[in-house]
Amino acid sequence: MPLKTTFDQADCPKPQTRGYVVLTYDLHFVLLMNTFPEGVDVTLECPNGFVKDSGSGVITCVDDNWTKPDLTCKKKDCGLPTFLPNMSFNTSAGTLLGAVIKVICDKGFQVSGSSFKQCYALGWVGKAKCEIVTCEIPVKLTNGKSSWDSRDEPMYGEIIQYMCEDGYTLIGKNSAKCSETGEYDSPPPACEGVTAKAISTTEMVTPTPKPPAQDSSATPTALRDKTVRTSTTAAVSPSVGGGRDNLTAEGRATTSVPSMTSSSFQDKHDGAVNTNQDVGHMPVIISVICVIAVCIMALFLHKFLLKRKGSANGTAPIY
Repeated sequence: MPLKTTFDQADCPKPQTRGYVVLTYDLHFVLLMNTFPEGVDVTLECPNGFVKDSGSGVITCVDDNWTKPDLTCKKKDCGLPTFLPNMSFNTSAGTLLGAVIKVICDKGFQVSGSSFKQCYALGWVGKAKCEIVTCEIPVKLTNGKSSWDSRDEPMYGEIIQYMCEDGYTLIGKNSAKCSETGEYDSPPPACEGVTAKAISTTEMVTPTPKPPAQDSSATPTALRDKTVRTSTTAAVSPSVGGGRDNLTAEGRATTSVPSMTSSSFQDKHDGAVNTNQDVGHMPVIISVICVIAVCIMALFLHKFLLKRKGSANGTAPIY
């Protein structure tokens, strides 16, 4: 339909848009028009950040009124952002125009840049990346060292080993791990020297071996020693003749036996019997036995003679 050339005879006012719809014009001069002639067509469109959902968007001036618009618009969907290494998103607020999502990094990584992204007409706005967590360079140990020899900071998951110099003891854990918080999972240890007090304490508590217990039962040698001493006492009794001679013989017998040295005597334990004394007492025992035997024989001989004498005289012997 051709446009009317006389604009004062226009029948339709300028269209009023509502919602997410704006007016567009096919001709440049229409931009300056406030009224539109009968039969003129204009086009409606979706604003920036919205997309056409349905309808053509064309309306026509008919009988001083515009036809009902059929255009519907909806918000632009930005979709999911581009995933970067070790990164994910919390999209609980959606991905449509104006939505804000949170950037999430994997364990051991932290956000560098913006922690949020927002959906605009041009797409997601907000730059971010996930960088690995680092810990401070390990401190230097006094009288010790660590396994870290780089100028760079240890990264998440790396383990530091600690060692002490010779003569020093490590107090604490011998390793520390860089955690996801940027801190070590344990404090650095210390190297302490071994003190003289610790050494003396160790020596004092060392058990001392005890000497073997002495057997309470008498040994055969000890019993023999007691027998010898008893026999010796009987030999010097005044009631037996020849005691002086026996003592003299004992002295000679004792002198003839080599005596034990003082060193041998010191080697003896308490309760041991001197073998020199046993050898020296043997002649005494033999002498005593001989004296007793001679006395018995003399007694029997005396009685025998008395018996014969009594028989000769015709009298009975007196016992």
